[in-house]
Amino acid sequence: MHEFSLTKQIVRIVNNTAADHHAKKVNKVHLVVGESSGIIPDSVQIYFDMIAVGTAAEGAQLVIKYIKPQMLCPNCNKYFIRPRFSFACPDCGTLGNPTDIGSEFYVESIELDT
Repeated sequence: MHEFSLTKQIVRIVNNTAADHHAKKVNKVHLVVGESSGIIPDSVQIYFDMIAVGTAAEGAQLVIKYIKPQMLCPNCNKYFIRPRFSFACPDCGTLGNPTDIGSEFYVESIELDT
């Protein structure tokens, strides 16, 4: 259910941006969602459609870019996508360290109709 409050904030950000630019309508909202963020994109879409009714964001298309979680190898100093059932660097076999990559959730851009 945390998607509801997060989506409410997204709609607020989008509508404030539209108002700041004197836009009549929001055409698209580009979101970045990390796969390990715990955010369910389908829920965000449903809540967005409900919350945006009657606002400049009503009917706007959500475009969601997914970010795969990455680990950092302390030996190679390279980022890598964790292989299934493993935490080992694919180059050297050293156990990787978790990073924040893949936990993102933010509005990347907004397309307005001015």
